[in-house]
Amino acid sequence: MLKKTLLAAAALLALVGSASAADLKEFRVGILGGENEADRLRNYACLADHLKQTFGFEKVSLFPAADYDGVIQGLLGGTLDFAELGASGYAATYIKDPKAVTPILTTEQKDGSTGYYSIGLALKSSGIKTIMDAKGKKLGYADPDSTSGYLVPLTQIPKTTGVPNDKFFGATQFNGGHENNLLAAYDGKVDVAVDDSSGIGNFKDGFTSGTFRKEVDKGAVDPNKLVEVWRSPLIPNGPLVVRTALGAEWQTKLADFFTKLPTTDKKCFDAVEGGDFKGYVPVKPDFYNAIIDVRKNAIGG
Repeated sequence: MLKKTLLAAAALLALVGSASAADLKEFRVGILGGENEADRLRNYACLADHLKQTFGFEKVSLFPAADYDGVIQGLLGGTLDFAELGASGYAATYIKDPKAVTPILTTEQKDGSTGYYSIGLALKSSGIKTIMDAKGKKLGYADPDSTSGYLVPLTQIPKTTGVPNDKFFGATQFNGGHENNLLAAYDGKVDVAVDDSSGIGNFKDGFTSGTFRKEVDKGAVDPNKLVEVWRSPLIPNGPLVVRTALGAEWQTKLADFFTKLPTTDKKCFDAVEGGDFKGYVPVKPDFYNAIIDVRKNAIGG
């Protein structure tokens, strides 16, 4: 009798959960820090319109966090339903709660790859041509939860220099996101900035995607004044994640919606992703196992 009662209660809870997900009236989208807030909201406005029209949400709320951790905490706390994370941001979420979010898709580059690079950029006038020339200089990081702007350079630059970054460089500092980090190098506040980049295409265009490309497109930096001084191994592109509690049906619906976005509204897709991507492809959690392991060993959750 007790067993039947428990099973009935469990079934009722499952029905209540699925009903609340099906009756979702507000859809909450987290937007990572990295660009200024006005640009992020403008780039995501078309996405909010499409989501509302496609799924009939009464409201689609956009939350541009001041930093990566704001989005991570929102996903962990259940106050956000969706976000596009970097690989390290997903690792941080997974380490704290493996069941909090489910990766559904990742971006695909024009060459068919699903990875990108961390690149080190310096002013040409600095005389720095390789990372070895930056010994004793100042290195700029983007955000503590960034993959290309912190985790990867933290662990991979020492493979070239032979010593930890805090021993090789005269100083290191966080600059509050990718855009601010690149601008810090461009303005001479740091000697080298590490940021995300597709690493393919023409350097004078800022490559095909990434922060460098965004800043070139906006006219914020002149690529002729910059030089690439370091490049990481290939990094897995970050995932589009859905709050797991929404259930498999919403994961499937949203995966289908985003997969079609480059066709239904290419301009909106380009605005959201910031560059010249081919589209989205399915992704599973194990795609990020290596990044999760590196993060655990290097900086923890």
